[in-house]
Amino acid sequence: MRNLMVIAISCWLGVQGCSAGKQAETFVPASDKRIAYVGRVSFANSEAPLFTYPGVQIIAGFEGTSIRMKAKPKSAYYMAQIDEQEPVKVDFYHREDSVLLLADSLTEGEHTIRLTHVTEGYELRPEFYGFILDPGKDLTETPALPQRKIEFIGNSITCGYGVEATVATAPFTYDTENHYFSFAALTARALEAQHVVVARSGIGIFRNYNGPYDGKPEAAMPALYDYTNFEDTTQVWDYSRFTPDVVCVNLGTNDTSVGRYNKAKLREAYAGFLRHLRNRYPNATIVMMSGCMLSGQRMKDVEEAQDAVVAEVNRKGDKRVVRFTFSPQDGSLGYGASYHPSMQQQAKMAAELTPFLRQLMGW
Repeated sequence: MRNLMVIAISCWLGVQGCSAGKQAETFVPASDKRIAYVGRVSFANSEAPLFTYPGVQIIAGFEGTSIRMKAKPKSAYYMAQIDEQEPVKVDFYHREDSVLLLADSLTEGEHTIRLTHVTEGYELRPEFYGFILDPGKDLTETPALPQRKIEFIGNSITCGYGVEATVATAPFTYDTENHYFSFAALTARALEAQHVVVARSGIGIFRNYNGPYDGKPEAAMPALYDYTNFEDTTQVWDYSRFTPDVVCVNLGTNDTSVGRYNKAKLREAYAGFLRHLRNRYPNATIVMMSGCMLSGQRMKDVEEAQDAVVAEVNRKGDKRVVRFTFSPQDGSLGYGASYHPSMQQQAKMAAELTPFLRQLMGW
């Protein structure tokens, strides 16, 4: 397993060539058309694609026995997978250098690299610059991507907030956030689907975490949804780049958080956002979801609001809008940071959602 274990240790120990690369090596810029990107990515600078949402994937085929990546330092964590080997976490969050060795000592021949951005990047604004290959080697044909497509819209649960933490009272850190182990990523892999994520910790459908009674709609998901990157109004997302078969919306946990909240506004926001999604995706199935951090009256209020909105659009003839509820967490599977779902709880969520979507979509 040396070829992937080097991710964790080799560059930190000063492996020759990590800092700048040798002149004879092949540098493939991020703009190379053989590199596939899945997720909301800004190509305003094609040599430095920028992304803020977790779950963005960078996929390429390559020749040779080693591969390095070049990216913005101090910006993100990634999960890196070579071929079908076990993925390994890549730390560009603490890293001062822009080049990191992903694998060496691979067998001669063709391989596939899959990078997944697994942290929230709205503060750090990660950028990817390209790959560095062995001398004389090059990228190969773009690997085939799954035909099925899912979009996940959500909050910290979808992001994978604190999923690697083991103490419920631990605060949020990028070190313990990992979207790769979220229910969304787990479900997409189980269903062999591409997935795009539009999610931010603390966000709601009309009221963000600990927001005012009537909410602050301009800071909630519907107002920010049309932009490529979170809270960046300079670029509107091009919806033609990804047309999902199914859209899963898990919002409401923060709307019903600390303090009182306006239940009528909650329902109005669900209805308005659902109309917006239908305009963007006329043929997609839309799943309105609740849980797993909800229980009691909060769960009841969210489900009642969603049920009412779904029933209304169903009556009007749109039968491709449905409801789904995750089992509430009870601590039996542990907690992640700030009482967020643990890795085991996220796996349980995926185990519930996967068969539901499989049956719903005929997959």
